[in-house]
Amino acid sequence: MSVIELDQNTFQAATEATQPLIIDFWAPWCGPCRQFGPVFEAAAEKHPDVTFAKINTEEQTELASALRIRSIPTLMVFRENVLLFQQAGALAPNQLDDLLKQVKELDMAKVHAEIAEQEKASATKH
Repeated sequence: MSVIELDQNTFQAATEATQPLIIDFWAPWCGPCRQFGPVFEAAAEKHPDVTFAKINTEEQTELASALRIRSIPTLMVFRENVLLFQQAGALAPNQLDDLLKQVKELDMAKVHAEIAEQEKASATKH
């Protein structure tokens, strides 16, 4: 599967999908970003059931700022509008495969129930 480019207009819809979404925040001048690019592309080919996306932080400054991207590359993984993973720095191919395997195996009904419980608990504290 190919890697898509996300921007402010397409970001929200992409995060709401049931299919896992992994985003690579990068910039053209970033050496580690350029080194990680082929690893990300290869993983996209291996995992057709995951949406792979890139966000160019130079072109999407407002989006990067809103998501508090402080260093690049940064990876984020979303599924059903839930941020499941966020980490600055590139991953090795086997680390990326392990991460995607874990994300795919998650019981999202359970994740949503846990989030609802946390929201309910914090609402009663205020």
